[in-house]
Amino acid sequence: MIKRNKLFGNQTRVTFCLPRDAPPGPVSVVGSFNGWEPGRHEMVTRRDGTRTVTVKLSPGEYRFRYLATGGVWLDDESADQVDDRGSLLRI
Repeated sequence: MIKRNKLFGNQTRVTFCLPRDAPPGPVSVVGSFNGWEPGRHEMVTRRDGTRTVTVKLSPGEYRFRYLATGGVWLDDESADQVDDRGSLLRI
């Protein structure tokens, strides 16, 4: 799930959230906003078992995917679009 909150100016705070039943182990959000660098935006496990990470983004289109342990790639069905290149987020 993706939550968006408009901030002062043109920035938007985007929170990426994975459910409790996501693959075990570390998961990172990797995408065009962070140079597709694993570990840069690693998700944090919450008390309810979900995992989240928040980033600030300027207006634009961003491709992203979740990268789990063992090279497992996941897409986010709540993204604006999902295709063979991954998930697309429009800010």
